Amino acid sequence: MSRVKGGVQAMKRRRNILELVKGYRFGRSTKKRQAIEAIHHAFNYSFAHRKDKKNDFRRLWTVRVNAALRALGMTWSKYSHAASTKNVALNRKMLAEIAQHHPAVFEKIVATVK
Repeated sequence: MSRVKGGVQAMKRRRNILELVKGYRFGRSTKKRQAIEAIHHAFNYSFAHRKDKKNDFRRLWTVRVNAALRALGMTWSKYSHAASTKNVALNRKMLAEIAQHHPAVFEKIVATVK
């Protein structure tokens, strides 16, 4: 069997890895082993942070609705309890959008819940 030299494939692998870490600093952008480690961490963080983003937005919507409710003399906890007893089903995202862009409609919703 003839000898196969793996230089071309090795360079291709190395080049692909180093393309992923463009813009990283120090050895992480030039050394294959450090680059692989940086890539693994980056992928793990990106997966986790995509999940965290959903929680962050949910908190943001609650804060926005609470701010709008306080201007009308109510708080988020009192509103959510009253809405559940009156069967008014609007999610946080929609409430935040309505409160921000259509305050008159939001006031009507709060009036029906009160």
